[in-house]
Amino acid sequence: MFAQERQLTNNTTEERIQLLTTITNLTRLNVQLKQEKNEMSKNLGESDGWIYYKSNLYFLSSEKKSWTESRRDCTVRGADLIIINNREEQDFAFWKISAGVGQVWIGLTDSELEGRWKWVDGSTLTSGFWAGAEPGGKTSENCALTHGSGWDDYPCNDIFKCICEKRILN
Repeated sequence: MFAQERQLTNNTTEERIQLLTTITNLTRLNVQLKQEKNEMSKNLGESDGWIYYKSNLYFLSSEKKSWTESRRDCTVRGADLIIINNREEQDFAFWKISAGVGQVWIGLTDSELEGRWKWVDGSTLTSGFWAGAEPGGKTSENCALTHGSGWDDYPCNDIFKCICEKRILN
């Protein structure tokens, strides 16, 4: 009986040592991965005002410009105006990136054909986060912006800040 108890104690001790070794190795790996992520973020431009979120980088412009000028600024940065794919990204765009700024341009327009809203990548809008009775501007309001309660269509020549999006993984 005593030999069995000693064997059980030895087995338990060995298992503890193995678990502690595994924990130590995982902790080291975690530290290494955090360092690599920080380095990658710096290389991707986060230090220049870009914000990393869900495999993309986002940038809030500092200047107010027309929709077309804003888009041009984004493309110069290797990005384009933001394409909002879901509620989570909508909330991120407004509450995390542009909080306190007010309205900001997004990459949505119906300037080619009135009422057919398209994203800057050419894809057609299938569902959106329009505020109240929006879009309501007919032919005079062909570009979209986001704010706290959703999206509005607005004249493309008005000036606002914008959110650029740089896709890292396609």
